[in-house]
Amino acid sequence: MASSSSTYRSSSSSDGGNNNNPSDSVVTVDERKRKRMLSNRESARRSRMRKQKHVDDLTAQINQLSNDNRQILNSLTVTSQLYMKIQAENSVLTAQMTELSTRLQSLNEIVDLVQSNGAGFGVDQIDGCGFDDRTVGIDGYYDDMNMMSGVNHWGGSVYTNQPIMANDINMY
Repeated sequence: MASSSSTYRSSSSSDGGNNNNPSDSVVTVDERKRKRMLSNRESARRSRMRKQKHVDDLTAQINQLSNDNRQILNSLTVTSQLYMKIQAENSVLTAQMTELSTRLQSLNEIVDLVQSNGAGFGVDQIDGCGFDDRTVGIDGYYDDMNMMSGVNHWGGSVYTNQPIMANDINMY
C-alpha cells in the first residue's frame, strides 16, 4: 500500500504544484483509500445481500415446485386409480354386452324360425310359439293317444334342437 500512496503523492505533486505541502497529499491519499475501502465494503455487503436474496428466492422456488410436484403426483395417482376402476367396469360391461348379444342372436333365430314355420301350426297354436298345452301330456291322455296313432308332435319341429333360454330377471 505504500506504493499506491507514493503513486498518489507523485500524481498530486505533478498536478501543477497547487499542493506544496506533502502532508496534505498524504492526507488526501489516505482519505481516498479510506473512502475506497468503505465503498468496497458497502459494495461487498450489497453483493452478499443480493446473493442471499437470490438464494432465498431459489429456496422459495424449490419449495413451490416441490409442492406442485407433490400435487401432480397425487393427481396422477387418483387418475390412475380411476382409470383402473373404469377399465374394470368396461371389461364387465363388454362381457355383459357379448353375452346379451349372443342371447339376442339366439332369440332372433328362434323368432325367425317360428315366423317362417308359423303357418304350419294353424289352429293348434295357442301360446303364440306353436305349442298347444294339450301336447305336453296333461293327464297323459293326449300322449297315450298320440303314441297309439304313431303321431309324433315333435317330429320335424324346429324346437327339437333349440336351447331353452331363461332370462334371470323373469326367473321364479
